[in-house]
Amino acid sequence: MLIQNQVGPIATSQSISPGLQAPARAGQLGDTIVSELHGRFYEQAYRGNLYSYGLSLTALAATNATATGLTATATPILGVWNPATSTVNLVILQAQLEAIYNTVTTPVPPGAFVWVTSTGNSAISTGAAAINRKTLAAAGSQAKSFAGAVALTGLTNNLTILEGADFTNASGVTYGTLGNTTLAQSVGGVQNVDGSIIVPPGAFVGLMNTISTTTFSVSGRLLWEEVPL
Repeated sequence: MLIQNQVGPIATSQSISPGLQAPARAGQLGDTIVSELHGRFYEQAYRGNLYSYGLSLTALAATNATATGLTATATPILGVWNPATSTVNLVILQAQLEAIYNTVTTPVPPGAFVWVTSTGNSAISTGAAAINRKTLAAAGSQAKSFAGAVALTGLTNNLTILEGADFTNASGVTYGTLGNTTLAQSVGGVQNVDGSIIVPPGAFVGLMNTISTTTFSVSGRLLWEEVPL
């Protein structure tokens, strides 16, 4: 079957009623013309499949860093575990991080921010309920969410570094001793993962920094869609 689109505007003086057929539009090169009706996350949010979890301004802990270990005692800055019994994939859509220099005058930069992963885990006993972006209630998700200083108790397979995260960081800044009026660099940003990281049942994905420090505070969130297997 050959699908033919109509080149140019649709000749109608009024909107097309629901349930009626409308011709698809095309440009003069045969390209399909589309318009965005809602925001790009609206459809999945409205269907109740969109979840998030985050943390408010929280001081980094030593165990947020890969340098202190990638075992069950690690405490990712942000993370999500998909239980082995889950019936969905967690499709990471977006991550946000903001790290703010606090009041100490001899800060230690957090190093690079990296994504860490582990698969084949069925016994993690920690984690919290995620927020449903339609109901705004902490209910409905099959995932367990992590933020701040929550350890991955019950992790059976050590974490490994997947790749660097797309956040600016302060690892290249030499601070020394700062005065009370010094303006320090803020780090962070938004990474549009857009489904390029999938967390299958039994897997964990999280965000950690690489240099152990307690002199930065962070806020952030993970946003994901839960897709039936």
